[in-house]
Amino acid sequence: MHIFVIVTNFAHISEMQRAARVDANQKELVKQIRDLHYSVLIVSQLKNCFDILVGAKGKNYAFEIKDPEKPPSKRRLTEGEQRFFDNWKGQVNIALTIDDVLNVINND
Repeated sequence: MHIFVIVTNFAHISEMQRAARVDANQKELVKQIRDLHYSVLIVSQLKNCFDILVGAKGKNYAFEIKDPEKPPSKRRLTEGEQRFFDNWKGQVNIALTIDDVLNVINND
């Protein structure tokens, strides 16, 4: 008989869970964008990045989704997201609603 002991670093699990968290409005916002026949690639599982990449009118648009139901203090970018925004050479936007997404796409 063999006995195996698995040692787990629970801090690492917590970090992984945090990386997978998505804003409550993401599912509905993605549906609204797809209903407009735009492409949506969900990348919110990537840590310190943006949430979705939208293909519309022959261009790509990166969006970090924030929940408009949360107070402004809870909608701030995380440290990692802010570093990404500061260092990314392309455009990246914050969207709370479908109007925010359409504003970026229609004013490009």
